[in-house]
Amino acid sequence: MRHGKKINHLGRKTAHRKSMLANMACSLIEHKRINTTTAKAKALKQFIEPLVTKSKQDTTHNRRVVFSRLRQKAAVATLFRDVAAKVGDRPGGYTRIIKLGNRLGDNADMAMIELVDYNELYNADKPKKKTTRRSRRGGKAKPAAAAPVATTDEEE
Repeated sequence: MRHGKKINHLGRKTAHRKSMLANMACSLIEHKRINTTTAKAKALKQFIEPLVTKSKQDTTHNRRVVFSRLRQKAAVATLFRDVAAKVGDRPGGYTRIIKLGNRLGDNADMAMIELVDYNELYNADKPKKKTTRRSRRGGKAKPAAAAPVATTDEEE
């Protein structure tokens, strides 16, 4: 039975695990995306999402709570200044995990974890190019026929 076994210990003692997650969170805040194993990425997601939620309200208490978990003043400043401004309207789900396959050396399952609002490829906020749908039934003939009509109107 696995009653009361909610946390993944990642094969480490408590202090080592907390330090590792704090360092990985600081790296994620600094670089906006990092590559790691899938198990560590899932643990990091649970670690950092509450901190990003706290950063949406810039109070002294929230800064101290986040600093007690991250332990780096520069990462806390970046989180409250830059990251919180981008995710202010988002209700949750600040990170995305993308699986990358297995690592060459030890066949570990690898993943990339990133902050959602910083990836330009997946953002829907970006203006899309206007695309026209072409049909198979003479779609090219209609625009070509419309072009001479427009030039004849200009000449008259």
